[in-house]
Parts: sequence; structure tokens; C-alpha cells
Amino acid sequence: MRQYTYSNLTEEQIQKLCQRPKMDFNSIFEQVEPIIQRVTEEGDDGINHFTTKFDGVTPDPLVISPENQQINLDNKIKEAIDTAFDNIYKFHKAQLPSTLEVETMSGVECKRVTRPIQRVGLYVPGGTAILPSTLMMLGIPAMLAGCSTIAIATPPQKDGSIADEILYIAQKVGATHLLKAGGAQAVAGMALGTESVPKVDKILGPGNQYVTAAKMMLQNSEAQIAIDMPAGPSEVLVIADGSANPEFVAADLLSQAEHGKDSQVVLLATANFDWNTCKQAIAKQMDDLPRKEVAQKAIEQSFSITVENIEQAFTFSNQYAPEHLIIQCKNPQQFEEKIINAGSVFLGHWTPESAGDYASGTNHTLPTYGYARMFSGVSVDSFIKQITMQKITEDGLQALGPTVEKLAEIEGLQAHKNAVSIRLADINK
Repeated sequence: MRQYTYSNLTEEQIQKLCQRPKMDFNSIFEQVEPIIQRVTEEGDDGINHFTTKFDGVTPDPLVISPENQQINLDNKIKEAIDTAFDNIYKFHKAQLPSTLEVETMSGVECKRVTRPIQRVGLYVPGGTAILPSTLMMLGIPAMLAGCSTIAIATPPQKDGSIADEILYIAQKVGATHLLKAGGAQAVAGMALGTESVPKVDKILGPGNQYVTAAKMMLQNSEAQIAIDMPAGPSEVLVIADGSANPEFVAADLLSQAEHGKDSQVVLLATANFDWNTCKQAIAKQMDDLPRKEVAQKAIEQSFSITVENIEQAFTFSNQYAPEHLIIQCKNPQQFEEKIINAGSVFLGHWTPESAGDYASGTNHTLPTYGYARMFSGVSVDSFIKQITMQKITEDGLQALGPTVEKLAEIEGLQAHKNAVSIRLADINK
């Protein structure tokens, strides 16, 4: 890791450190466009064409109903999934909003009610490993929100099947469709709808740069879909003081570094933190990782900064806006108010980021690439809409009407004024 001292950095250097590696979206868009076009024209056949090309398999059928599938899972795997499921369910159930009712003035009642987004598509990456945790993070809030169509898209295994872990969770969340496809073709299928794939209103879930590009392109198309958030490579920022265990810090840094060679890993630590032991721990722990090469490349491209105090660390962290923020400091709760920009935060020496990734209850689908400055992670809110309602009595309109008439008159909208004036005239007959 490159190492810096905060007090020696200029503002320009700090800004440069906060920048993520540039993604060449123009080039990616050019590669994704023909995929979307072919799915638009050929539907299921278009999806299968690219699944065969990229994954080497042609699933038949392309879409299955999860509830009809037989599952054979080891009891210990079921128990682990069930424990994580229950924790995620509890935390997200508490997020369900209640109806808001306010009488803004006598006779004028305003209300805000919640309704689910009816049709949602959940993208669950496959690639080198299955990700049941991601399906829980997306499927549980979708279920709690009451979405009527829950379509899951995930790459098939080499034999065209879907892992039992995925099927088990799909059944638990009440998924209606499971599309055996990944990549931009799966996103296009859900956004546009095909013979087998239902058209959805919103697509959520992480993916590679091609998945991200497809989501962004289809959001700005006639498909009329929403997406959860833009996304880049996974990232973590650790703030450590002298009380931090250097081996814990090393483990947390590597837990993100093993995601990918382009993962972002940042350490901000006070001078009394044991840097040398941490460096040795990183090297030792990395040697035992199956994904050593990946983690090593990410660590080589990452950096650490020595800060004079924790306040400096939070100044940088809020500017960087990390996906994951780990605070390995004494009495970490005292710093909660200092956190302005972060996807998810892990407080204290006994709170590894991997707990949030899998089973503590919070969601792991989070804004990366600095988008934590303006985006939240996935939650129940991601699957609902808020609709406002109002009801005005005769007395209420008599009290409010003149205000509306005057404002409409100022704006030169006579028909708006008339809609009130006609009613007031009828009341005063």
C-alpha cells in the first residue's frame, strides 16, 4: 500500500486520492448496446444467444418458477441461511413506514400512504461463486414491501441448473420468476420483457461493469425502468487508532481486497497505531487466501494515510464517501455524529464488515464509487413508493381557497384559479 501523511498532502492531492479509477463507459456502452438491441428484437432467443456465448450453456427452460423446484440442502447450510434470513428480516421489517396524516389547517387533511413497486427485478451475480447473501439482501425487503412480481436473474451453473441455496431463498421470499441468465442480456430481458421474462418497473442488485452499464442505459430508454443506484468496484475505508488490533485491521482490508483487483482499500490511522505489525499481518494473511493474486493486486493499488487525530480521518472519509466504513477506535459510538457520507458503518473492534455482508441484518447492496454522498443502500424504501392524498371540506376550502386563488393569479394560471373560484361561488350561493 502506498503510504501518506495527511498534514503533508495538498487539497489537490487529497482530491486525487478520493477519485476512483476511471471507468470507460463509452467503450462499455458500445459493447452493451447490441446486446440490448438483440434482446429487444429476439426476446428469449436473444437472451439465450448471449448466455450461450458468455457462459457456455443454454438453459432450458430459460425461466422457472422457484416454488416448483425440488431442493436438497445440508441442514447446516439451511440453518446458516435461516439465521441470516431472520436477522435481515427483523431489521428490514422495522423499516416499514406507517401512514402519515396531518391536518395542515382546519378542514384541510393531508396524508401520505405507502404502496409497493409492483414488479421488481433482482439481479444476483454468479460468475465464480454463487451469492445467496445478495438474494437475501434484495429479496427480503422486496417481500416485506409487498411487491407482486419478484423476478430473479442469476447466471446458470455449467449444467444449466441453479444452486439449491438460491432456490431455497427464492422460495422463502416468494419469488415469482427465476431467469437463468446473467449479464447485460438478463438486465435487458427484465427491463423490456420477453415471452418468458416479465417486464419489471425497477431493477436492483450489484453486477460487473456491463450489468451496471445496461442498467444505466435502460433507465434512460423507452423501457421506463428505475434502478437502485450506479455502482463501481467494492471498497472499504478503515479508521484506526492506537487501540486497534493490527491483525483485525489487516483482515478487514483483505476482506474487501479479495473481491476484485480493482477493489478500493483505504486505511486511515493515527501515529500510535501499530503500522509495522499490520503490514506483516497483511502479508501473512494474504498468503493463505485462495484469491491471493486478486487481493494482492488490490492492495498494491490501495493506500494508507497517517492522520494527526481522528477528526482529520473523518474529514477525509466524508470526502471519500466509502461504501464500507470501519471504525476500529476506542469508544467508536462517540464518532457517529461525525459520519456524513458512507454506505454502511461498522463500529468497534468486534464488528467485521463481513458480518454486515452476510448476517447481522443490515443490507450489503450499497453505493460505491463515491455515490454514498447522495445515494443510500438498498432498504425497504427501495421497493416502495409514497403517494400523497388530501381531503378538503367546504369550510377548509373557504379558508384555503383565497390563498390558492391569489397564487394562481400571480402565476398567470387562470384555470387553476377558476377551479377554486367556481367551488367558492357554489358554497356561497
